[in-house]
Amino acid sequence: MAQRFSKVAVIGIGTVGATLTGLLARGGATVVAVEADETERDRARERVAATGTGETELDRVHFTTRIEDAAGADLVIEAVPERLETKIEVIDRAGVVCGPDTVYATTTTGHAVTELASSLSRLMTHTVGLHLFPTPAATALEVVCTPITDPAVRDDVVALVRSLDLQPVLVHDRPGFIGGALTMAYLNSAVAMYEQRYASREDIDTAMTLGCGLPVGPLTQLDTIGLDVAHASLQALYERTGSRVYAPAPLLSHYVAAGLLGRKAGRGFYDYTAGAAAPAAAEAPARPSRPVRTIGVVGSGTMGAGIAEVCARSGYPTVLVARSEVRAKEALLSVERSLHRAVGRGKLSPEELEATMVRLTSTAQYESLDACDLVIEAVVEDLAVKRALFTELGAVTGPDTVLATSTSGLPIIECATATGRPENVVGMHFFNPAPVMKLVEVVRTALTSEETVGTAYGTATALGKRPVGCSDRAGFIVNALLFPYLNRAIELVETHAIAPDDIDTVMAGGQGYPMGPLRLLDVIGLDVSLQIQRTLHDTFLDSSLAPARYLEHLVRAGYLGRKTGRGFRDHGSG
Repeated sequence: MAQRFSKVAVIGIGTVGATLTGLLARGGATVVAVEADETERDRARERVAATGTGETELDRVHFTTRIEDAAGADLVIEAVPERLETKIEVIDRAGVVCGPDTVYATTTTGHAVTELASSLSRLMTHTVGLHLFPTPAATALEVVCTPITDPAVRDDVVALVRSLDLQPVLVHDRPGFIGGALTMAYLNSAVAMYEQRYASREDIDTAMTLGCGLPVGPLTQLDTIGLDVAHASLQALYERTGSRVYAPAPLLSHYVAAGLLGRKAGRGFYDYTAGAAAPAAAEAPARPSRPVRTIGVVGSGTMGAGIAEVCARSGYPTVLVARSEVRAKEALLSVERSLHRAVGRGKLSPEELEATMVRLTSTAQYESLDACDLVIEAVVEDLAVKRALFTELGAVTGPDTVLATSTSGLPIIECATATGRPENVVGMHFFNPAPVMKLVEVVRTALTSEETVGTAYGTATALGKRPVGCSDRAGFIVNALLFPYLNRAIELVETHAIAPDDIDTVMAGGQGYPMGPLRLLDVIGLDVSLQIQRTLHDTFLDSSLAPARYLEHLVRAGYLGRKTGRGFRDHGSG
């Protein structure tokens, strides 16, 4: 613990306050934890203990209802509800009993730290922002300075954050800073998606955890933050920016009015009362389906070969169809190399490798698919190419064959109507690499039959995947939530001159994401990302979805990410 701050007062021991109190106590500080009344004071101890703070560290925390007990604190942190007047009031009251050198920190997401500091005239040079989300194993924290923050105060707070084994990221006082600006819009979009009944709450959360590797799904995250806290933060951001992405979704407002505030209230998007099912663990409903004995895969690229490998490894006789016999043989070799790597890692036995390759055949003849019960298309993302292929598949396969497209965003209805039997067509969006990623988005059109949907669900489950369902709309679940978030990260670089490393550090270290948004964009490919973002914009005609100009400029310059050696970063040798 930095010597400058041996005694710290935290006012408001909700989710964020409890997280900070636990961090400080585990770091060796004496902490005064202030709550509004005795009931909340007793609950505060439970909340702090739930952050992984042991009994020894809890002995360093004095739980109280009196702000006057903050007297002598070197640092006062307010973590009260997101109302500017309330925040100013508690800091002002603490300022009366604390010394002239005390530093004050606000945990606001939506309000301006500068506005808060300027309302505390005698304290303004000693006021900063400490911004974090309550994420397990967080490794980074935003330190927000105003134009009038004393440089010595800034340096002391940075030293404190480092002493807690967190990486400080210095940010300017802009709406939402980095983490709030990106996260709150993403969470709000997830609520809107659920409100529109586009997908279930469980499927939205599962899609984002399995499809993106996020530690929790967005609706579970909102329940953890507190729906009232999220609503107040969004409202403040909307009032400051006028951006519709921060206008609280009506369903969120409704839940707050009903007192459904998340975990702390026992109910939010999920029910946390005793005996309730765990979030994102609901059983998939039983659906009628057709038996699948043999699977066909059309496409010999990375995705086609990957899907064929998954099918054959799962025990299905599998036919892979490529554009030519040469590509068909190359696809078989690609699968065999992948299986050998699995053997080398101990994931597969040599006998299982041999059996898998026996079940997998390849050809350039579409007629070889005539006995397949399910055919999965995995060709280039070009609608004209896919429609031509589905016309062919409608002619060469049996009348009961289920035809699936693995498109990541093209309209599935366009493929369905090309077959002459659209009721048999469904989306099965596998994620790359298919042998590793557990998620499959099952996408139905207005014409898809229940039996076809059930067959897709059943087969995905038999392949060891977790199917989630949604309707035929641009982006499905994952891309519809992921790419606007990535696009907003680019806009932070473009319009606010924020370093890509800072953005990535906040989102990976502060949120627990597997990688930051700009690093992820370089991995995906900036050209691919631009194409998806344009599709979203063209479909929904929402100005907030317009591709960032900086993204368009990079693509025009040929900076496409890792595959060209340069994107948001230089990926050259070394």
